[in-house]
Order: sequence, then structure tokens, then C-alpha cells
Amino acid sequence: MTAEALPAELRRAIVQLARTPRLLVACDYDGTLAPIVANPQDARPLPESVGALRSLAGLHETTTAVISGRALRDLATLSRLPSEVHLVGSHGSEFDVGFVHALDADAKALHRRLEVRLEEIVDGHEGVGLEVKPASIAVHVRRADPAVGERVLEAVRADPATWDGVQVTEGKAVIELAVVQTDKGHALDVLRHRASATAAVFVGDDVTDEKAFARLTGPDVGIKVGEGESLAQYYVDDTVDVATVLAFLLEERRAWLHGDQAVPIERLTMLANERSVALLTPDARLNWLCHPEPDSAAVFADLLGGPAAGHFSIKPEHGSLPLGQRYVPGTMIVETRWSRLLVTDYLDHDLASHRTDLVRRISGSTNAVITFAPRPEFGQVPVRLLRERDGLRVVGTSDPMVLRSPGVDWQITSDGIQETATAVVRPREGAPILLELRCGTDDLSEATLGEPERRARAGAYWSDWAATLKLPPVESDLVLRSALTLKGLVHHDTGAIMAAATTSLPEELGGIRNWDYRYCWLRDAALTAQALVSVGSLGEAEAFLGWVHGVLATLPGPERLHPLYTLQGTMLGAEAVIDTLPGYAGSRPVRVGNLANQQVQLDVFGPVVDLVVQLAAARGSLTDQDWRMVQAMAEAVARRWHEPDHGIWEERHAPRHHVYSKVMCWVTLDRAVTLAETYGREVDPSWPVLRDTIANDVLKHGWSDEAQSFTTAYDGDDLDAASLHVGLSGLIDPTDERFQATVTAIEAELRSGSTVYRYRRDDGLPGDEGGFHLCAAWMIEAYLLTGRRTEAEELFAQMVDAAGPTGLLPEEYDPIAERSLGNHPQAYSHLGLIRCAQLLAASK
Repeated sequence: MTAEALPAELRRAIVQLARTPRLLVACDYDGTLAPIVANPQDARPLPESVGALRSLAGLHETTTAVISGRALRDLATLSRLPSEVHLVGSHGSEFDVGFVHALDADAKALHRRLEVRLEEIVDGHEGVGLEVKPASIAVHVRRADPAVGERVLEAVRADPATWDGVQVTEGKAVIELAVVQTDKGHALDVLRHRASATAAVFVGDDVTDEKAFARLTGPDVGIKVGEGESLAQYYVDDTVDVATVLAFLLEERRAWLHGDQAVPIERLTMLANERSVALLTPDARLNWLCHPEPDSAAVFADLLGGPAAGHFSIKPEHGSLPLGQRYVPGTMIVETRWSRLLVTDYLDHDLASHRTDLVRRISGSTNAVITFAPRPEFGQVPVRLLRERDGLRVVGTSDPMVLRSPGVDWQITSDGIQETATAVVRPREGAPILLELRCGTDDLSEATLGEPERRARAGAYWSDWAATLKLPPVESDLVLRSALTLKGLVHHDTGAIMAAATTSLPEELGGIRNWDYRYCWLRDAALTAQALVSVGSLGEAEAFLGWVHGVLATLPGPERLHPLYTLQGTMLGAEAVIDTLPGYAGSRPVRVGNLANQQVQLDVFGPVVDLVVQLAAARGSLTDQDWRMVQAMAEAVARRWHEPDHGIWEERHAPRHHVYSKVMCWVTLDRAVTLAETYGREVDPSWPVLRDTIANDVLKHGWSDEAQSFTTAYDGDDLDAASLHVGLSGLIDPTDERFQATVTAIEAELRSGSTVYRYRRDDGLPGDEGGFHLCAAWMIEAYLLTGRRTEAEELFAQMVDAAGPTGLLPEEYDPIAERSLGNHPQAYSHLGLIRCAQLLAASK
């Protein structure tokens, strides 16, 4: 029997149940897992049900149990269920084999009295038997003549069933007398509590199972096997159906937990308009979009939760893989092409700050299927879709949202909680189908500017900017794409720059190293702005420094700066977990917010002051406001450089004296002195002295004779790719033997084929991670500084090969599994690629 044979309502309920964070699956035994037979000792469970329960028990956050009226020892012997499946016997009175020892003296005495009296009642009645359990005794009459069986049951009801301290449970052809509380509903509650289950399913066939059905509430599912009145919501016919239900639940939960359909991260393509970002799969499925800001809750979170978390898809009616996907050259407009279908996507420009408008243009000569499934607030808000003359209105969101789609005939379906709209359309020559998702407005009227003009405007915004750039002759197309990507991560309204476009894309598939990068780190943003200055674009750096000035205006001094802020320049809320989402490819938890904003990271001043140096050189002047900020940051370093901190990698350990942080404190003072000397500003006489003090401190405490390298921190011999900055920053000359030895040591310990790891130490988190593209970029620069050009070219070529088909790079690369990892696209990766291409071109 296949799942399609189950009632449609039951299938929908199972699909919804499979997506609960912590699931409890509980079943009765006789008549549910095992068919009813004449001799109870011959009742064997269906192998298909046993296999499904075992597999369910092996899944993350999934607990399985059998709650039976049988004695626990008999249940274990007869069922032969694997140890992963919890067994509860005697209608819930036995949770472990040693339960009998927990009976007090009075209960034991009552149990002995019951056994004596029941033996007297059943004596001489053919087909009637006693089942003596540790805390109860069951009288079975299934094999007796019906009249005989009823006389025996009446005798039991009239006498021992009335004794004080006896609890009576009746089932099909059985009555059970217990000396303790026996209740399958209570047993279900105990199991739910132990598993911290967020939803449960119980399957049973007997009247004793009604007490369990009575405990089901909210998202729980009750399934009755066979006919008869029941508190259960759903019915199936027999034990074969039960096996089908368990198999279907296993399939749905496994798919939800493990993200079987997860698209390789590097194959995702970003749309951007310097206010919003969105991601597309290679087959034109919009699987990530947040509104009203990129760091707001997601409207479409298929990326982290599968289709149930929201998507907006377009594909040919008769399925085929697309021929390819590409950016229109020099823009952030994306084209996905099939043999007779073209989907063009872009985010509109020149809109009010509260608006996010996505335009989807379908052209070609074949039928296309559209699926529109918005799921605001990461899928936690139920929505309704209302058909109107020119499109759909989304009802139930805190912010208005419409889909303008003139001429499209939508069909709306519901899974009981969320609604989804589908349509089949056929574009004609010269008459494409236009879909305009408008977030932040309820206006469904025609736009004042035609779609071709808006598309041209969107394209020109990027291509006109790209035409002003100075690109190196090495991998110039990929460098341009990297520059466009960095600009796409800029938040035009505030000047903030995101570290990446996503949250919770994993550093290890199935692991917990999943972080939210949709915020503005001072370090990441300063390095991004430096990269854009280096290709000739200054506006982003000017705007970012304006954002920094705004943040500083709210603080008593730079030493109170947090490592990161929201795009609006405010403090982040508490880091939270969206436990209703399974995560990318089953990688949980999905996090919103970032605890790193509470850390001390003393390296943040160096990149900001270095950016001021580069921007001042590019424009030929240093503003008074920027100089005052540099002075304040130098003073902050003077007050705090000697303290331990959490470092660039934001480890959640106790602070250490990180070499990289000390080097960046040195950079702050060194660049401050340079600025003063270059632009005629007064140098604080303490700065050069302190600069030398910090350098000597690094050389004395950061070097390890044992490791023959500069180490991670002063208190150990472990290595860190960030320590390469001892030479990359200029603190020591690259020809210094200690720097050359450091490059060799880090290469030996942290480089793995095509990538470079941050470190190999225990950072307090379980699991592993990939190598960082940024660390590979540092290694390439170190190779060039130490005269190893061949190695630099080889590693750069491998870095280029890791880019996705549209030229985007996430944070990390796993050289063993040969797949990308981490949030995407990542600013660090793209700014590293730009710098390496420039250095390779300059050193030819």
C-alpha cells in the first residue's frame, strides 16, 4: 500500500506533523503494530512497522514508543522491537523492567489477594486465562465461548474490580485490574515530558487507547485503527495501514530534517538593489527574501525550511532542467533559461524605503507553472491569499503585500494553515507574463513606468557604476562580479554593509555552526569598503564612515563600540532560535541575531582606520570628522590594547591575548601616525612610542620557538591563519625569517589542498567546518610577499574554481566533500578574491 491510498486529510496532517521541532511517535501494540490473533503469544508486529519505528527513532529530535496493555517483559520478548524504541507496559504502569520493586508492601499484598481471587473466578472456564503482570493482572476471554467470557467478566466486575486500591481497565475481551495507576494517557504525558515533544502522534485500536487520544491537543494527531467511535481525528482500516502511516511519516520527517532537496550553496544567485537582497535557485525558485530590511524576518525561507517555509517558483509545465542561469553582464539582473522559456528576475529601484518590489518576467513559447507561497515571519504567520482583478492580496501579514499579475488565473489551495496560489500561463510572442511582488504596499494598480523601462533602469544602475571601476587584468570578469556582489551587500539608505546575505547556512552540514550574518560588522564592512575603494568606487566607503560616525555619536567613546550592529546602527536583540525550521540540509538551529555583539573585539579599530587611510589617499584629503574619529580610536587602543579579547573569529571561550587583535591595535596607531604626517595633523607624541611597545609585545609573546611560528594567542602554541597579518600588516618585514617560518607553519597545519582553515584547535563547539576563502586569500598574499608566486597562482586558481556558476562565493569550502559551506554570498570571500587578483596583476 502506498501513501496515496491514505485519506488526503490524514496525509496533510502527517506532513504538518513531520515538521514539528521535537516529535513523539507512540503506538499501541496488539491490533496496531501486530494483527489480532487467537493466541496472544503469537502476535508479531509487521516488519514494515518495526523498520519504520526503528528509523524514526534514529532521526534527530524524534522519539518513538509502544504503549501496551501487556506486561513489559512480555512486550519486550514478543515484539522484539529494537532498543531505540521505548516500551511502556501494563497500560502505562511499567516504564522499566525493575518497576515491580517500586511497589510498596500494601500494593504487593493487594496484588497477591487479586491473583488468588481471580484464579478462583476463572477456574474451570475453558478459553479464559490470566496474565499476571508486576503491577496488575489481566483476565483474557478472547478464546472462550462468548457467553462464558461474559459470565467471567461480570464476576470480576462484581467482586475484585470493586476493591479499594484496584484500578480497572477494560478492553476488547479483556479486563485488567491494577494495584497502581494505569493510564495510557498518563504514560503519553510522561513520554512527552521526557522528550520535550512539541507534537505527538498516537495510533491505537482499543478502548484503552481512548485515554491517550484524550490527551492529544493542538498540533497532535490521533489515529484510530478500525471502526467505532473514538476521540481520534483520523481513522485507518488495519495494521497494514498503520505500517503505511509510519513509513509516510518517516519519509516526510527525514526529508524535512535532512533537506534532501537542498541546492548546493554556491549555486544560489543573489538579487540586490542596495536595499533588499533575495536568492534564486538555478531553476528560478525564489527561496530567500526578507522584508522590510535584509535583517528582518523572511517572507520566503525555503532556503532554511523547505517548501513549507515559503517560495515563489516558476518552471515549465512539462519539467526539464534549465539550460543555464546567468547575470545580465554588469548587472544584478538574473536570467534563467529553458529551451522555450526565459525567466528574468530583478529587484526594482527608485522606491520608497519601506518597499521591496521583485519583478519576474516570463517569456517564451511554452506553458509555465507558477507557485506563489509566501510565508511571513519565517513561516510562523498563517496567511490567506485573496484573488483580485489584477493579482493577489496577501492577508495576515503585519506589512501589506500584493502580487500584481494581470491576466493570470490563480488557483488557491490550503493545507489547513497556509494558503498557496498556483497558475499555468503561456507567454506569447511580444507579450510576456509579468509578476510584480510588492511588499510594503497594497497597491495593485499598474506602475507609472513600463516594465521594459524599469528593467533598463535597474540594469543601468549597476552597469553605469561598473563602467567606472578600475579592474585588474587577472580574472577581470570574476573581479567585476565580486565588486557588484559587495555593492549588493551595501545598504544604501544607511551606509551599513552586510557581512553576508543570509543566516544559518551551515559551516558543517547537519551541524550547529549556523550563524546570522545579515548585520554590519565594523571589521567586515571596513574591509569591504576598502575593496571597493581599491577598484575606484569611493561612495560606499564615504557612506559607511558616515554610518560609523552615527553609531559613535550614541556612545561615550570608541572603546564602547560593539563588534556589530543592525543595518540601522542599533544594538541587536537577543540571539534567538527559529525551531520550527529544520535548517539548510538539516543543519540546526536556525538562528536570528548574533551573540558576538556582546563580545570584546579589540581588532575592530584597525580596519576602520586603515579604511580612512585608503579613502583619504583616493580623494586626496582627510576630513576633520574622520580625523577626530581616528584620534578617538587611537586613544581607545591606548586604553585597552593590553586586555584579552574574543578575537576576529568570535570564539565563545574566555578571552585571550590574540596576536591578530594586538596587530590590529598596532595598525590603528601606525596608520594614525601616517595620516597625521601625510595631511599635516598633529601627532600625539605617545602614539609612536605605544606603536613600538605593541610591536615589541607581539614579537616577544606572540612568537613560539616550539611552533616556529607566530601563534593564535600569547597563552599557547596553536596556530591561526589570522596571525599571518604580522607580516601582511607591515608590523614586521615580509623578509623576516620569523614571518617566512610562520607562512610555512600555517601552510603545513592549516592548508588543505584548495583551501585554508582558520585554525585546528578546540573552540568549544561540536563538529567541524570548512576552510575559509578569506584565509586562502591571506595565504595567497603571504606567498607573494615571500616570493612564492607559483604557489600563489595555484591557490588562486583553486579559489576561482570554487565560485558558483554565476560567480558567487560563500564563506567556506570543504575540500574533502568538495562542496561549499557557510553564509552566501560572503563579503569576506569576494573582497579576498579582488585583492588577490590585484596583487597577482601588480606583481607580474
